[in-house]
Parts: sequence; C-alpha cells; structure tokens
Amino acid sequence: MSEQTLRKTVAAAPAGRREAGKEERRRRIIHAAKEMIRETGSTGLSMRALAERAGVSLATPYNLFGSRGAVVLAVLEDVRDFRARFAEARTGDPVDHILAVVDLGVDYYLSDPAFYTTLWREVFAISGEVRSAIYNPRRDEFWLGLVEDIAAAGLLRDGIDPRQLLRQLDHQFRSVMLDWVAGDLCAISLGPTIKLGYALILCGAASERARAALEQRVAECQARLLEAEKRKARAD
Repeated sequence: MSEQTLRKTVAAAPAGRREAGKEERRRRIIHAAKEMIRETGSTGLSMRALAERAGVSLATPYNLFGSRGAVVLAVLEDVRDFRARFAEARTGDPVDHILAVVDLGVDYYLSDPAFYTTLWREVFAISGEVRSAIYNPRRDEFWLGLVEDIAAAGLLRDGIDPRQLLRQLDHQFRSVMLDWVAGDLCAISLGPTIKLGYALILCGAASERARAALEQRVAECQARLLEAEKRKARAD
C-alpha cells in the first residue's frame, strides 16, 4: 500500500464512523417517533420528548431532520419492507396483481393498527404533511401503472381513461379507510371490502372479453366479505 493510499484510508476511517453514528441516531429517532405516534395517537410530536425517547440531545433531531414534520415524513419513507413484499406479490394477471397489492397494503396497515389509524386520521384532516406524503406523485404513478397494465392487456372497454378509473378506485379506497379509522369497519372486513369495491368498479369498466372473468372475481370477493362478516359476528 502506497503512503498516499494509507493516508486516505486513515482519513476515511473516522469519517466512516461518524456517518455510521449519524445513521444509528437517525434510526433511533425514527423508531422513537413511530412509538410515540402509536402511543399518543397524534403526529404532533414533542421534539424534547422525542430526543429523550431516542437517547439523543435535543439538538440532534433538528440537526438530522430539520423539523418535527420532517421526522414524521422520514417515518413514512421507511417503505423498504413494503417494496420487498410487493416484489413477491407480482402475478401474471394484471387484475390479480392490483388486488394482490391491495392485500399487501392492508396487511401493512393491520400489522400496526394504532400507528396507521393515526396516520390516516391525519390524511382525513384535509391538509398537512402526512396527507401529502401518502398521496404524492410517486404513489399516483405507481398505482396508475397497475391500472395501465390492465388497460394494456385489453381488459378495459374503449374510452375508459386509466387516470379517471384510478380516481374512482381511490375514492372507494379512501371511503373504506375512513370507516376503518372511525371504527365502523372491523379489521377482518377491511381487505375484503376494498377488494370487492375494486372488483365491482373494474367489472363496470371491463371489455366484453374480460367481463366474465371480472364477474367471477366480484363473486369471489363478495363471498370473502360475507365470510369475514360471519366470522366477526361469531367473535362478537
């Protein structure tokens, strides 16, 4: 190893440790923020309490994130697990694909309901950083791609605009999520209710050759929702 290379290696070591330490503090703050959101039912975090929970100085959250809102957005950006599970949900049929992604999203929300009901209450607050973080152009393009795959497979009637179709699917999704957040819909009915709505909307937009298959999906989704409602009734 040359002397110049050795100097670079020696200089890089402290910098590497500093970056690792910074990343560790960042992870601790995000973890603490998620715990506090879950416990308090609010995204209105106290930065002092957050720093204490994460075991860092009061200045550290500001230095690493800049603001309380940025901390909340950083929590929402932690989607690597969702992306990994989405990769496993890929299927050949574009309708099965979009319904599988619905299942994936619902599973994600139900894995931590106290946390996600809090975030969705913020979405329904009309304005704010949480709403814009969940409903953003990147998210819209992702879901539009799923709808365009259905159109490209010839499963939609001529004249059906994929963007308008996505908007109707979004309206249905949000109305169901509102019922869940309000406590009017139980957890076991959440996924089946969303999927039945999607199947009904897609069936209404289906081409002649795709209608029979989509009608079958409507029947399957309806049967699953009825079963979920029976299970809920037995549990009560």
